[in-house]
Amino acid sequence: MGVVDLNVLVLNLDYQPLNVCNVRRAVVLLDKQKAVVIEQNGHIVTSERRSIVTPSVIRLAYHIKRPRPVLKMTRKEVLVRDDHTCQYCAKRGHDLTLDHVIPRHRGGQHIWENVVAACKGCNHKKGGRTLQESHMTLARQPFRPPSTPSYLFSSYIRAGERKWFKFLGVEDSAAAS
Repeated sequence: MGVVDLNVLVLNLDYQPLNVCNVRRAVVLLDKQKAVVIEQNGHIVTSERRSIVTPSVIRLAYHIKRPRPVLKMTRKEVLVRDDHTCQYCAKRGHDLTLDHVIPRHRGGQHIWENVVAACKGCNHKKGGRTLQESHMTLARQPFRPPSTPSYLFSSYIRAGERKWFKFLGVEDSAAAS
């Protein structure tokens, strides 16, 4: 991965996190004066005419009005919420399946509060039965994840983008754990 592919946090005019782009896109926004640099990451990108210290955080020069982000319930998001851990036996892995705590054929819905990550063995063992019938317990009750910046950008927080912490409402001590 080259320097131009590094991640840059994009903030709205009011310093609210909007999204993440790469350095290449950030430099274009800066060049067109649509954004200003807030934090730099120390790398240098050189072109034929100039050298630029690459940004880590940029702020748009205008306000973007957008609806509040809502997390869609996808397999990927359920696995992230459950930290890639089977909620029945605590086995970690990336080959997990989704399980409905109350089976759909028994009236269970396909909602955040009824879907958990499960390894293939536990999912097969539980089958189409309830927790009581299968004599299994959940490690943690399923929940709808919050749509906060610290949750939405948690993968970048785990990757160690320390300069982003103050803009995402994360403390250094919380990010270390």
